[in-house]
Amino acid sequence: MSIASLGVRVAAAGVLLAMATGCSSSPDKPGQSPSEVRSSTGPSSTPPASPSATPTVSSTPSAAPSTPAPVAPVAPPPSTPTVAEQHLAALSLEQRVGQLFMVAAKATGPDPATFDALKRYHVGNVYLSGRSTAGAAAAASVVSSLTGTVGTDTTGGLPLFVATDQEGGLVQVLSGPGFSTMPPALGQAGAGPAKLRSNAAVWGKELRGVGVNVNLAPVLDTVTSPDFAPSNAPIGHFQREYGFDPSQVSGLGNAFAQGMKDAGVMPVVKHYPGLGRVVPNTDVSSNVHDSVTTRTDPDLAPFNAAITSGAQWVMLSNAYYDRIDPANIAPFSPDIIQTMLRGDAGFTGIVLSDDLCSAGQLRPWGVADRALKFFGAGGTMLVCAEPSSIPVMQQAVVQRAQADPTFRAKVDAAALTVLRVKSGK
Repeated sequence: MSIASLGVRVAAAGVLLAMATGCSSSPDKPGQSPSEVRSSTGPSSTPPASPSATPTVSSTPSAAPSTPAPVAPVAPPPSTPTVAEQHLAALSLEQRVGQLFMVAAKATGPDPATFDALKRYHVGNVYLSGRSTAGAAAAASVVSSLTGTVGTDTTGGLPLFVATDQEGGLVQVLSGPGFSTMPPALGQAGAGPAKLRSNAAVWGKELRGVGVNVNLAPVLDTVTSPDFAPSNAPIGHFQREYGFDPSQVSGLGNAFAQGMKDAGVMPVVKHYPGLGRVVPNTDVSSNVHDSVTTRTDPDLAPFNAAITSGAQWVMLSNAYYDRIDPANIAPFSPDIIQTMLRGDAGFTGIVLSDDLCSAGQLRPWGVADRALKFFGAGGTMLVCAEPSSIPVMQQAVVQRAQADPTFRAKVDAAALTVLRVKSGK
């Protein structure tokens, strides 16, 4: 936001000096800029008297210096709202809350519950889940059916973020004619950063061609070692890691991310602050803890590099981090979201949850509490793999926002963040 500078008019007090020739100095001109004003001790604008002239002093007393009239402060002009702020102002509370959810849609064809979430509960984002081997034409048709729900009464006319999980290997939602067969991350690593970026741009163009604009990849978790990898159920077991050293993971994982950007697809780096040291998988197990990772851990380097390079999406892990915040899983932790991700790393984009609807790690909490805790901790967008959970979550967030001004401010701030990323401003 620009601030108009205030002009200051300076008037010099003149002293009347009667000269023998009858000449007097001329006053400052109205409207002079500060650089044009001359000091009262500076040279006069009157030409010097002839050497033959003999000056005499008048007996008339000098005029008293004039007092400048007070200048009223000029208020800066009102700032012009950004595109995102204009969009936010036009949305109802229910539509604002809808922008904070990303609901699953089966890649083979969405369920009625998904359409209900999009139409009735104003959900503004969707991701293709499961597996489809039907190819690009079929995927484009599914995406079209989802984007066709956009309207003034659903999302306020704002477009959907359409995402999917296209990492490679066993985590590739879309395949068949029109889609490359992507190796797992550990296999992609052999190409080196430059070639991997080029490959990722090809894979990204395939996604963009069917209407997908967000890829829930790359994985930036650093698995401890090749020996530990098979025991690391969420990452290493599926070869989802780019290596076993943070610098290698950073170089390769961020090359993949850059290739996606080159293709016009937004990458989502995950799973902050890292799942490379846990044994059980939070998708199917509960009470999963990381007892090693710290606030200044070297394994944070790949995420920090992504943020420095302009990443606009970071997905959280669902694990506990005992040496950071032992009382809260990552999506419920202000220490991880606000202190580390927003503060230490300087991240200003979308803080995305992992699935909070069907993941085993979330069993101890009711569906409504999951949403309230996530947004209360400072989360931006909640991923829900079970569309039937959306009504309870959305209504709980709306009701809390209506009753609690502090929570409402968090909802509005989160919605504005989503809209900034959508509008690019």
